[in-house]
Amino acid sequence: MTALNGKVVLVTGAAKRIGRSIALALAAEGARVAIHYNSSEHDARATAHECGDAPVFKANLESVREIRAMFDRVAERFGRLDGLVNNAGRFTQFDPLEIEEADWDFIHSVNLKSVFFSCQSAAKIMLQGDGGHIVNISSLGALKPWARHAHYCASKAGVVMLTKALAKAWAPRISVNSVAPGVIPFDKIDERIERFIASTPAQRAGTGEEIAEAVLFFLKSSNFTTGQLLAVDGGLSQL
Repeated sequence: MTALNGKVVLVTGAAKRIGRSIALALAAEGARVAIHYNSSEHDARATAHECGDAPVFKANLESVREIRAMFDRVAERFGRLDGLVNNAGRFTQFDPLEIEEADWDFIHSVNLKSVFFSCQSAAKIMLQGDGGHIVNISSLGALKPWARHAHYCASKAGVVMLTKALAKAWAPRISVNSVAPGVIPFDKIDERIERFIASTPAQRAGTGEEIAEAVLFFLKSSNFTTGQLLAVDGGLSQL
């Protein structure tokens, strides 16, 4: 029996990629996983099936109303919430001179705003019980500036500071930590990704399973580990 056996953990953006890896790792540890998705229903249900037919919860994370309604459904279904992994995110690139308000809002509405309101909704449930653990997925872009991703870098850097602030606000009942993935390709590797991999001290890309390991570390940790950032990037952030 593991520390996560029987624990209820919601993973946002769990249908594919890193979110799927996290959900599968949680299920393997005996956790009761709640699978969030927005548009990828087929993939979400496939992931849910691999997680022992875990329940799926649809929500557009751009909407605070839908976020809150999703957490209400999770609480109604399970009667508790022990962990939250804020994994859902968006990624675009623009010359900063060409970014419009809609481009900014497209990124920040999910990458930062939804993270806060998901944390808030989770905390309200956790504080009614035994507390819990929150893990926010940040990015290498929070630690290193990318010229054509100023809006994205700002959103992910915001996640890092939000993590620290909420860890302070909700201690000792709730721990809040962040994982910053490095190069974790799931699709075709282009020239940009190849350059990142070539610059990585580990001399390879990472995997979704390696990000999941870091997430599980925080979910299993005591409340003495909080407000922390763990970069899982093969050493790339140190350059």
